[in-house]
Amino acid sequence: MQDLGPIIASLGLFAVVGAVVLGPIGRAFAERLRRKGIEPALDAGELDALRDELTAVRQQLAELAERQDFTERLLAKARERELLSPPKER
Repeated sequence: MQDLGPIIASLGLFAVVGAVVLGPIGRAFAERLRRKGIEPALDAGELDALRDELTAVRQQLAELAERQDFTERLLAKARERELLSPPKER
């Protein structure tokens, strides 16, 4: 009898390659190849509007970060004053 090891290994390899090519990975790759010639989903006006909106959101985020820093400094000063103040009489 012949050694069936190489034949079984070859069949297993073909099964794995077939599963990858015919499975979700292969379909995703094929879809990506099909889309190469398609126009972008956004036109220039929409893209500019999104960029402007992103700039506004970044500005708001920076302002919020400044406000948070200011609030944290105020809270830290309030804590320091309470720790360093003389004990309260009852």
